[in-house]
Amino acid sequence: MMSTPSEVTPPQDPLAPVLGRVASGVFILTVGDGQGNETGMLASWVQQAGFDPPAVTVAVNRDRWWRPWLDAHPRMALSIIASTQKEMLRHFGKGFAKDEAAFANLEITRGSTGLPLLARSIGTLEGKIVSRMASGDHEICLVQIESATTGPLLEGDTPMVHIRKSGLRY
Repeated sequence: MMSTPSEVTPPQDPLAPVLGRVASGVFILTVGDGQGNETGMLASWVQQAGFDPPAVTVAVNRDRWWRPWLDAHPRMALSIIASTQKEMLRHFGKGFAKDEAAFANLEITRGSTGLPLLARSIGTLEGKIVSRMASGDHEICLVQIESATTGPLLEGDTPMVHIRKSGLRY
């Protein structure tokens, strides 16, 4: 006997708070179109996905205006945010329009991808998107890491961790 979706999906009352307690790091994700346009945003759905070759997965909302850039320029960069860098939440939390400079007034460096990296961070990872998979309202990008740098906060701080009250919204 086949079950209907309502029989398979757990009730939303316990789902939202329990799913929200799945802890994640806080990162600044950088993407570009390969033509000089670039942006950055908060990302928390990032997870290591392999040792050899080193890889991470990054979940991206399918409605992001810059998502088509990933077709033309399949590269991403991640800056790992420290627990003391609350100002990064304020700066990147609202998101940026197409014509807004996401890294204005921030000290940045550039690595192997050419994308902006935060100069003050735990460290950075850069790589090529080697696979993409649909996941409901998000898309999962498998990023093979091509380079990494240690940041000035690597030894003196801990990574910022994000826990949500509800796992059904940001």
